[in-house]
Amino acid sequence: MSFTKFFHLIVAISTLSLLAFTSSNLDNSDDQNSTWKAPKEADELKNPLAENGAELIKGKKLYNQMCAVCHGAKGKGDGVAGAALNPKPTNFTMANVQAQTDGALFWKLSEGRTPMASYKNTLKEDQRWQLVNYLRTFKK
Repeated sequence: MSFTKFFHLIVAISTLSLLAFTSSNLDNSDDQNSTWKAPKEADELKNPLAENGAELIKGKKLYNQMCAVCHGAKGKGDGVAGAALNPKPTNFTMANVQAQTDGALFWKLSEGRTPMASYKNTLKEDQRWQLVNYLRTFKK
């Protein structure tokens, strides 16, 4: 077998392997959210920020800087860095995510869990609430 044919065979096998891996990871049903529950007291946390344009713009900027790489630009858990994570990043468009209280989402942002980082020491409290408000824009 010539080198060119061998090279093309390796490229074809690699491409098929990558496609199989990618398609098997598109289902986010076993994402972080399916088993990750915030404590009941988190539900009692009240969002102090209004869902106005200024707060949403700030939340979107933070999301794009801190979250989109794993959760994807449209919040579907399909970010480029999220493909290799286990559990998969949460799909924020799902009804079960949007049904959670603002307090539960805030708690999860604050506390994190492997592989998601905790943001309580990275982002100020108002920034985390801005992110919660922005996550609400991903409702289907």
